[in-house]
Amino acid sequence: MKFLRQFGIILFISFLGEALRMLIPLPIPASVYGLILMLAALCSGVLKLEQVKDAADFLIEIMPVMFIPAAVGLLDSWSALQPIWAPVLIITIVTTVIVMAVTGRVTQFIIRKGEK
Repeated sequence: MKFLRQFGIILFISFLGEALRMLIPLPIPASVYGLILMLAALCSGVLKLEQVKDAADFLIEIMPVMFIPAAVGLLDSWSALQPIWAPVLIITIVTTVIVMAVTGRVTQFIIRKGEK
């Protein structure tokens, strides 16, 4: 029952993100709105970490499984990707390195801020 309640909270916040996406005419995905709402709820104390931790841990554990449909879709679209595979590969590598660097810097900033 605990997991159902935690998943319900996560789904409700995701639903609120979808609602915000419809109300605010910005090109921001609903999942980003949901993440911002979750962060705001956790930081403000409206939502305690223990109220969603177990379900969130489970979702993180099964995250690799969520990439299988995307990989199958890429394999299915190989005929369309074949002429442009080199630029796609370069863009993927460059953006991955940028995301890793920015994530590392933000993490270091937050850890240092927390130590003070």
